[in-house]
Amino acid sequence: MIRFAFLALCVHATSLEDEKPPDPVVEAYRAQVLKISGDSTHGKAVFESEKSGCTRCHTVGPFESKSAPKLDNIADKYSREQLVEALLNPSAEILAGYSSMVIVTKSGDTHAGILRERGESHRVLSVATGDLVRIAVADIVGESVSKTSLMPFGIHEHLSPRELADLVSYLGTLRQAPDPRRTFAVPDSIPMLSKPVRLEPIYEEDQKFDQPLWFDAVPGTTGAFVVLERRKGIFLFEKTESGTRKTLYVDLRNEMVVGGIAGVMGMAFHPRFTENRKYYVNYHIDGAARVVERQAADDFRRDSGTPSRVVLQIDQWGHMGGMILFGADGYLYIGTGDGASQGDPEGDAQNLRVLGGAILRIDVDRRDPGLEYAIPESNPFFRHPDPQTRREIWAYGIRQAWRFSFDSLTGDLWLGDVGQVDYEEITLVRAGENLGWNIYEGFMPFSDRYQKSGVDYEVPVVALARKYGVSVTGGYVYRGKRSRSYRGVYIFGDWDSKRVWGLKQRNGKLLVIRQIATSPGKVSSFGVDHEGEIYVVGYDDGMIYRLCLEESVFE
Repeated sequence: MIRFAFLALCVHATSLEDEKPPDPVVEAYRAQVLKISGDSTHGKAVFESEKSGCTRCHTVGPFESKSAPKLDNIADKYSREQLVEALLNPSAEILAGYSSMVIVTKSGDTHAGILRERGESHRVLSVATGDLVRIAVADIVGESVSKTSLMPFGIHEHLSPRELADLVSYLGTLRQAPDPRRTFAVPDSIPMLSKPVRLEPIYEEDQKFDQPLWFDAVPGTTGAFVVLERRKGIFLFEKTESGTRKTLYVDLRNEMVVGGIAGVMGMAFHPRFTENRKYYVNYHIDGAARVVERQAADDFRRDSGTPSRVVLQIDQWGHMGGMILFGADGYLYIGTGDGASQGDPEGDAQNLRVLGGAILRIDVDRRDPGLEYAIPESNPFFRHPDPQTRREIWAYGIRQAWRFSFDSLTGDLWLGDVGQVDYEEITLVRAGENLGWNIYEGFMPFSDRYQKSGVDYEVPVVALARKYGVSVTGGYVYRGKRSRSYRGVYIFGDWDSKRVWGLKQRNGKLLVIRQIATSPGKVSSFGVDHEGEIYVVGYDDGMIYRLCLEESVFE
């Protein structure tokens, strides 16, 4: 059984912490496989054979809710060498939503599988055989998320080097078919600028961070920034006349879960940070995403040590969003994911009774009865007739709200919504809108299970096919002063392909899109400094880069 994965963050692919030394037997086998060109016709037979067991969990064709990703466009995502690595080391990288859950029952039985349903009275797991197992909550004594793929290690023990090379050759033929309904907003090609943008590292390599996910300027300071490290917490980075330095701002390991893709996800400074010193952090705990309030010290350059105040906690096992951001209205916007397995089988993103698959909007300066925050009366569903509607919801129908931002001039909210099978989306979001997941992915129908008559689904500004990337990272509209040609251009990227794009739109319609750069590291986030200049956060190389837009022309 094959197990492919990449982190969609998102969070966006991440190596597990417990790395083992290379197995010399596996390394010798790998070397043999890479020397063989392979035959795709025979590889298809290997894929379909009982010996490989691939089809127990994977599909090629229409999407099916099995225990592993469908592989229709796997060759758009991975090189031959990456495919070999994914087969030989299946637990090294696991796609969010495909991490296995381990459930222990009162009888002592242990079940491991992909969570398909998480009801009040039951859990449904898709196990390694491809079967569905239903477990009553009353019988459960323990639940945990495993770092181990459902695909067992040791495919080299079942297939000869020739058979694996043939299998890889077949997988290399699986590419996304052209969309017959392709429009200008689903580009068939994206030209690279004649003079791409240069990315300038803002510090030396010996100061690099460990898996950084966020970069932001500290209000009330000059030359001070915060950088989020997924596995530890927040660091302060400063540029002074004598050079650059980084110091620990706050260590959050004692209150969050770290491992796999888990850790800190986002951070936001209160609009009156220089007065109240409050800031907010979004991180994982076991089976949930949690937003907490903390307070900085008097000099703004470190945490005060005051314990976190939990503002909001959302029970989720899968995609958890990640972004938190204050709007010009003073309210905190929180991005959530559909919180489920691949395909959102429970339809959370279309369900106004749950907080998943949405952008939430709350008032952290007031508290409603029973809550650690207040719900603004101007929220679009505040007066919804269904009393079970979550009035915190500002927009919904979202798969994974990893990164979004407000245009500092127009106030428009731009969202990079991480796709699942075929498309990554960039969307302009407005209050009360339904962005369509899981009824649509991009402009294409995905599932009609939760579709309702009379409901309007908003379309993205652009939907990018898998050949461009597998996990979009939302960015910013440029409003800096160094480059006139880039003013008003929305800049964003892709985690895995490392491509950086710019686009212009009018009334939500795409006018032009260009690839403006290629990042040295996986693009986990973008940042903006006090002057509106844009930065790229490189996850795997631990570097922060300034986009030198003044040296290029957007055309």
